[in-house]
Amino acid sequence: MAKPFPNHPNLVGGFAPIQMECDAADLIIEGEVPEDLTGTLYRNGPNPQFAPRGAHHWFAGDGMVHGFKIEDGKVSYRNRWARTVKWNKEREAGRSLFSAFNPMDADPSVAGIETDGIANTNIIWHAGRLLALEEGHAPFEMNPDNLDSIGTHDYQHKLKGPMTAHPKIDPETGELLFFGYGIDGLLSEKMSYHVVDKDGELTESQFFDAPYSSMVHDFLVTRDYVLFPIMPLTGSLQRAMAGGSAFAWEPEKGAYLGVLKRGDEVSNIRWFEGPAAYVFHPMNAYQVGDRLICDVCEYGEAPLFPHADGSKPDPAKANAVLKRWTIDLAASTNEYQVEQLHDNVCEFPRLDERYAGLKYRHGYFGCQGAESSRSGGFTAIGHVDHEKGCVDTFDLGPNFAASEPVFVARGTSEGEGYLVTNVYDAAIDKSHLVILDAENVAAGPLARAYLDHRVPFGFHGNWRNSD
Repeated sequence: MAKPFPNHPNLVGGFAPIQMECDAADLIIEGEVPEDLTGTLYRNGPNPQFAPRGAHHWFAGDGMVHGFKIEDGKVSYRNRWARTVKWNKEREAGRSLFSAFNPMDADPSVAGIETDGIANTNIIWHAGRLLALEEGHAPFEMNPDNLDSIGTHDYQHKLKGPMTAHPKIDPETGELLFFGYGIDGLLSEKMSYHVVDKDGELTESQFFDAPYSSMVHDFLVTRDYVLFPIMPLTGSLQRAMAGGSAFAWEPEKGAYLGVLKRGDEVSNIRWFEGPAAYVFHPMNAYQVGDRLICDVCEYGEAPLFPHADGSKPDPAKANAVLKRWTIDLAASTNEYQVEQLHDNVCEFPRLDERYAGLKYRHGYFGCQGAESSRSGGFTAIGHVDHEKGCVDTFDLGPNFAASEPVFVARGTSEGEGYLVTNVYDAAIDKSHLVILDAENVAAGPLARAYLDHRVPFGFHGNWRNSD
């Protein structure tokens, strides 16, 4: 018999897991779904099937994929767990067996078992495959139509080590670029860099050492360069074995940006240094002459993780704001410059993906509205216009929390399209899909599609156009 979930901040309210998989063929619609919006929004996030074993972290729940299919003005919904090795073994046992970050705390029955991860962070469509991702393992493939689990996809055994949860698709070449960290063992400084062509063939794999072991959640790509941010959320096996956190904040180590020209050897990575900070997600990066421009949601220190001495993170530094890193490749110095673009709280940044790696005008993100959230999460969706230097927002109100806004192109001009996002309503403990005009975010929803249950707070999603 399954045990109740503990009263943990990441297991209650909008974070609380749901215990069912279901299908809804025709959601109730408020407003009008645009006729030219046809495809599926896939979203992924942690949804533990059993009460956790030992200490819990939001990042540790079993992956559950939610699919919102939009067609002919209707919205249907389906959700399924990623049936990983971990999920299957725990389903058979009827309880949690694996520890979140410390393998020493696993149940003896699974000691030494190699798993295929938890597939709980992102989900992408590339080369005809739907891939659920988390940064510690290879991709986990799922059926795009019914969300059935297929299993590990390691590019015909060519992929050695994990794939980041944030690979980048080059909109011109169709290539998938990605990296991995902790390659030769958990919490090592060894990293990898890979390229998959538009047809799904792994064509490039290289390995290199970072300045230190770090949780490298995301990276940046321009048309000619890739950039690896090494920031002082450090990994330490020794610290974990002593009972501390495997990942912790060590600002004295500083921050580094590794710059590699695409197609070059990793031995030519040039490391630039900057002040200690942390970034989960960049918005975009591009080139202007010899300068690389990187727009990121930057924290004063890493949230959600303790300091190396075990103390809690500083709440005053727990919110990210949009900052710009500028790297001058022609300069004699190896320091990059940092400037703040806006004061708005900023996370889960997105853009019109047709401009990924290019100079761009429009960006989108989750932010805070006029009132603080009553459930956690972001109460507004923001739109930054870099050309005008302004931000406009759609404020949902304090009872609501919005997920990452995903852009869907409509016309040929940048920013011409829609934003789709999942919204949690704390007042009724249910979620709904929101469709916004990306060119007029502040006007509010064109349509809402209502579920009879909540979609637990998750991480990332992507859109797939209908064939």
